[in-house]
Amino acid sequence: MNAIARFDLNDIATYPSRRVEAWKYSDLARILREVPKLSGAVDVKGSGPFVSLGGEVLSLANGHGSIEYSAADQATVQVRLVSYAEATGHTARVSIKAQAGAKLLLLESHEGRGDYVAHNRIDIDIATGAEVTRIVLIDEPELAVSVTEAEVNLAAGAKYRQTVLTTGARLQRFETRLAHHAHGADARMDGLYLLKGARHTDLTSVVDHLEAHGTTSQLTKGVARETSRGVFQGKIVVQRGADGTDARMAHNALIDGERAEIDAKPELIIYADEVQCAHGNTVGTLDEAALFYMQARGITAEEARALLTEAFLNEVVDRIEQDDVREVVTQWLTARL
Repeated sequence: MNAIARFDLNDIATYPSRRVEAWKYSDLARILREVPKLSGAVDVKGSGPFVSLGGEVLSLANGHGSIEYSAADQATVQVRLVSYAEATGHTARVSIKAQAGAKLLLLESHEGRGDYVAHNRIDIDIATGAEVTRIVLIDEPELAVSVTEAEVNLAAGAKYRQTVLTTGARLQRFETRLAHHAHGADARMDGLYLLKGARHTDLTSVVDHLEAHGTTSQLTKGVARETSRGVFQGKIVVQRGADGTDARMAHNALIDGERAEIDAKPELIIYADEVQCAHGNTVGTLDEAALFYMQARGITAEEARALLTEAFLNEVVDRIEQDDVREVVTQWLTARL
């Protein structure tokens, strides 16, 4: 798999525009007309959304420094990517490794204040028989611009679980590129977006099955309200020789506003035989009959919409296997509904 950093925040010539197919829904060059000044150093304040779950806490503020972490056995680590800046930009670099047989719970939060530009580059390497569960909560201000690019590499029998929840920003893109490098790797990659106002988010993923008998399960759900825009781009590639691959992808979204927009582009590219692959996409609105029924029983229209939206999105949250993590994520989502 090629290096994930396809643009350099310090080189305006590399900023992708809508003429780049993979960025046609998220025109970064239109938003960023010049290289931003470098963000200054700041202190990380507060405790982050995962404070109750324990583990080692690693913080990176305004891209100053880097994070490198290697798990040898069972571990929990909180990675806080914090941006406190006004009209400046920065790049953060994170490297995570799970050694053979290790089991890592990676709790990642993106926290911000101001109208910054953030570019996050994350590498995750999962060795033979290791397991990584990555839970990501993204809560950024409406004027921020952020791009997160993660490259995940799976060895033989490795397991990866990812759940991303976001409320968007002025322009926000969260990209995951995952490669099944060896026999029997297993991945689940889920996402959830809840947008309002003029916020924009782009959940993009590319899963590359290079070896036989790998599995991928992907479920993304979203809600766009008012004038917001949600983007889902998911591509699964099954290379020659990756026989026995089982890959399934689904995106389901609700539009709750006449000017809201959802753009979805699910893709399957298959070069191997004897595979089981499927993808699906639906975009609709809240059930008016259900809304009427709830209001007829004394529930306000706003409460009814929130309850139906929560029920729709909870399918993603319910796939989180750890009870305590799922509870924290549920509380985070409910507070934003």
